[in-house]
Amino acid sequence: MSLAVGVFLSIFQLALFVTDPLNPRNILRRLFYAGLKAADPYSAVVRNLPDPKCVAAGGRTLVLGAGKAAAVMARAVEDHWPGPVEGLVIVPYGHAHETNRIEVVEAGHPDPDEAGEYASREMMARASFLKEGDLVIALISGGGSSLMSVPLKGIMLDDKRRIARHLMNSGASISELNTVRRHLSGIKGGRLAAAAYPARVETLVISDVPGDDPALVASGPTVPDRTTLADARMILERYETPITPEVMEILAGGLGETPKPGDEIFYRTRTNVIMSARDALNAAKREAQHMGIKPVILGDDLEGESRILGEKHAQIARTLKEEGTHCVLISGGETTVVAKGGGVGGRNQEYLLAMALELDGEPDIYALACDTDGIDGMGDAAGAIITPTTLMRAAKADMSAWGMLEDNDSYTFFSNVGDLVMTGPTCTNVNDFRAVLVI
Repeated sequence: MSLAVGVFLSIFQLALFVTDPLNPRNILRRLFYAGLKAADPYSAVVRNLPDPKCVAAGGRTLVLGAGKAAAVMARAVEDHWPGPVEGLVIVPYGHAHETNRIEVVEAGHPDPDEAGEYASREMMARASFLKEGDLVIALISGGGSSLMSVPLKGIMLDDKRRIARHLMNSGASISELNTVRRHLSGIKGGRLAAAAYPARVETLVISDVPGDDPALVASGPTVPDRTTLADARMILERYETPITPEVMEILAGGLGETPKPGDEIFYRTRTNVIMSARDALNAAKREAQHMGIKPVILGDDLEGESRILGEKHAQIARTLKEEGTHCVLISGGETTVVAKGGGVGGRNQEYLLAMALELDGEPDIYALACDTDGIDGMGDAAGAIITPTTLMRAAKADMSAWGMLEDNDSYTFFSNVGDLVMTGPTCTNVNDFRAVLVI
């Protein structure tokens, strides 16, 4: 287990041992802990390293990557690769991990910045010097789309920032967002593999996207892109996205088109999804069974608007309670938030606030929703917990739960009622983790 994840989990476990382990809050936290433990990126990389024979005699092994788990993944390669290794990975600020031979650069997330752009250009430059017989080990995890920020010629970084932020605030899915990103990028959508050709490219992916399509994780820098410029234009039109004449020219011409399946640059590439939300949910399922609680997995790829899913899960939980079914509903995936207000929050907290309103103090139903990377939205919380007393405590604090949901201010709501879940960066990311306990 990686140091970053291990330290957090040791503290987390201690807190559970010194409190009532069967308290509903602690049951939910234990399930989340089990999911995080199963999502350790270090051990996943060690189990899935490519065959060292992929490197020809005298060939180079270059590690390149980006994402919230990239530094821990790089350390795993350093510790277990039998030959010389070098490289560069990009992580969000606060996600660095000690390495010796692979450079770790911190950069902006979710808004890309100049540090990410500089490091991404350096990554492309290093890849371009490779030859047949060399090997690239690409380490890809969630967050890489923002971190690997090389705009195509004629596009400014500010253009990409504005477009991505507009799409996120408009409720675009991760598939839609990354389709646009790939067609405005000089590194995503298979372009990193193109730069490394004819070297062999072995990609290890920790998936944070519903369905685990590697083309969506970090916008697929080493895999072929099945989407087109026409798809990107349609998405921008659907969400009425303001774009500059320069961006319009790129999308209308051929320069923004990405390498497609069947291109010879992919003949020497292989992609392996080494961890996903399914691993975390299955671990939580086993932990629930260990505690004598019936687990029901609703799916690892749930999408849609956060508040709507929260309301739906509240209705399912209420029906199960009325039927006398005691269980825990476990799910993963990635929801979206349509940002209409000026508050602070994240998709998991918005999901929970909508659920609390739908339940309206229903006894014996509790829920936790957290992002496994430790950061939900723009705040510093992984997520939150709701209980039957959540709305009552909010009313005593003179807060309008409905008004704060409308203002997308779920972080402030849960902070004031004391129900935030704080982990700090976990240095892993298999997307959202949700557990609804019916007792």
